[in-house]
Amino acid sequence: MVSADRLLAFAAVSFLLIVVPGPSVLFVVGRALAHGRRAALTTVVGNTLGAYVLVVAVALGVGAIVERSALVFTVLKLAGAAYLIYLGVKAVRHRWSWHAVLESQAPAHSRLRTLWEGFAVGVTNPKTIVFFASVLPQFVDRDKGHVAVQMMLLGLVFNLVAVASDSVWGLVAATARDWFARSPRRLALVGGIGGLTMIGLGVTVAATGRKD
Repeated sequence: MVSADRLLAFAAVSFLLIVVPGPSVLFVVGRALAHGRRAALTTVVGNTLGAYVLVVAVALGVGAIVERSALVFTVLKLAGAAYLIYLGVKAVRHRWSWHAVLESQAPAHSRLRTLWEGFAVGVTNPKTIVFFASVLPQFVDRDKGHVAVQMMLLGLVFNLVAVASDSVWGLVAATARDWFARSPRRLALVGGIGGLTMIGLGVTVAATGRKD
């Protein structure tokens, strides 16, 4: 199995990647601003599940295909970018409806839908795809065998760090949202900002390149 030294080293590298806001963090913040604490935390869970699917894919060898194929990488990247832009546009269009949703105490989205949206962003995150495909294998001790199991264990460490970091981001953003929610105009403003953030994020993801 993976030694403690390798686990700690991988956790440190993962933290350095995760602590810098990327697609998943910004999406969680956008969900927090648009729909509050519960949606943010549900999105974190969805992101984590999506990221772990990437871990399993890398462990089974699919990650090498993504890393080597510019076409596959581009398709995944553009799919994730398009989805983010779609959600951002939708958030901007419906920004004035969120105050009524709060007053009626009805959730803007079902938990399952919010979970799915987080999953979709997590599984198409270019930064995570590249990290798992190129960095994760470097921490595997192939002499000890069970390479796939080692990768899945390392991926679990990554996701634990990500859950902690993303949850903090989401809770902080949701707390700020509570102040905005006291006024329909403030809430519409923060909803619009959240939507524009997702649109900008989608454009950024679409423009993300790769070195071949």
